Amino acid sequence: MALAALAAALRAWLAAAAPRDAAWREALARCAPPLCSLAALAAQMRAAKRLPWGSSALGAFPDLAERLWRKQRGAAEALLEQLGSRRAELRTVRDAVGAAGAAVVRLYEERAAELGLEVVLRRGPRCPSLADALEGLQDVECYYRRLYLEIKLFLLRISCDSLADMETLPQSWERILERYKGDVVQDTLLKISLFVDNQRELCSSAGS
Repeated sequence: MALAALAAALRAWLAAAAPRDAAWREALARCAPPLCSLAALAAQMRAAKRLPWGSSALGAFPDLAERLWRKQRGAAEALLEQLGSRRAELRTVRDAVGAAGAAVVRLYEERAAELGLEVVLRRGPRCPSLADALEGLQDVECYYRRLYLEIKLFLLRISCDSLADMETLPQSWERILERYKGDVVQDTLLKISLFVDNQRELCSSAGS
């Protein structure tokens, strides 16, 4: 039966989506510490640039400023590597969610004629329709894709050549997260869970 097949596919999507979202949230949370460290490092680098290296006792160490700058840049690059790892984790989740959702939608397209529009749009008192569930899959995929792209561009713009911008990284990061604070994923998990549970109950009633 087509509806049972879709319900099974959505159940499998649901089982994988929750741990994927947990991994996504963890990766987001782990971006904050290196961003704060980069901001603090930028403040130190700017302060070092303002020091009177040549007109003070520091002038006795002509290569000290360069050595300090290299050390600070090395620290910044290490922090950027950490952020690159977090970006890779986010990309993995984005890709996995996109592929899983596309597989469900593909199954629906293959069985759409068998299902019929009435079945696809049918809602219960506390149960979303199959159309609602499929729309939720697309909402989740769009959420991950758009937020990942914004984070990718944000991280790629970080540069030691713009220390003032580096100092404001934590605030810029929070503004990005604020724009995506709506809990699209959790809403969709609930929606699909209600649909799947309702289909299970209907199958149990039909078999008894």
